[in-house]
Amino acid sequence: RLMPELPKFDDEDLKSYGDEEEELALSPPAALMSVLATQELLLENILECIPVGEFAVIQPLSDEFCLVLGYLLTWKLTLAFFKAASSQLRVLYSQYLRRTKSLNKLLYHLFRLMPENPVFSGPTSEVPNKDTKTFFTEELRLDVK
Repeated sequence: RLMPELPKFDDEDLKSYGDEEEELALSPPAALMSVLATQELLLENILECIPVGEFAVIQPLSDEFCLVLGYLLTWKLTLAFFKAASSQLRVLYSQYLRRTKSLNKLLYHLFRLMPENPVFSGPTSEVPNKDTKTFFTEELRLDVK
């Protein structure tokens, strides 16, 4: 709930950033970026042996699973922060992410975490001779009850 409220504090200072000629960048909240940087290092250690294109098998509820989940949830917070920011602030924030290569690291991590064929384990009608259902072949229902 807090993330969408934070960009308005940077909006007030936005006018002071327009005077310089160099390419400007503005960091999203420092605490969030600090956590993200730490998690990037930990995830890189976990995934360093796996090339892009192959996928890592992470066992549910393991230490690695908790680290990956924390990393992805941190990105979810970052994206919620971006969504609430004005377009001018998004440009500055994206420049920061470009300089720190955080977005590149996210894509490398995602391409090593994403399974080749993600099996859908949700409620489906079981037909014995039907192909396995995946997240790409089934419509997901994300209703909160």
